[in-house]
Amino acid sequence: MKITIEIDCTPAEARAGMGLPDLEPLQAEVMAEIQRRLMQALATTDPQQLLKTWAPWGAQGLEAFQSFMRAATGGAKSTSKDDAATKPRR
Repeated sequence: MKITIEIDCTPAEARAGMGLPDLEPLQAEVMAEIQRRLMQALATTDPQQLLKTWAPWGAQGLEAFQSFMRAATGGAKSTSKDDAATKPRR
């Protein structure tokens, strides 16, 4: 024997039918607060300060990383002029 029950209702009606609380007002409040904080943070964002935060070492750190990578890969030092001279032309 097989019994099939089909219930046609909205998610809100299903939550109410199972006795769950309506969280839509709370969710709307939380989302509004998140949006307010995000917009406030974006308004005070300075692109130069963001770069300092994301790359705190600046140019010196980049040069140090490049020299570290050169040393780790065998010390090969290439420039764009060297690369152009070694590549065959077509």
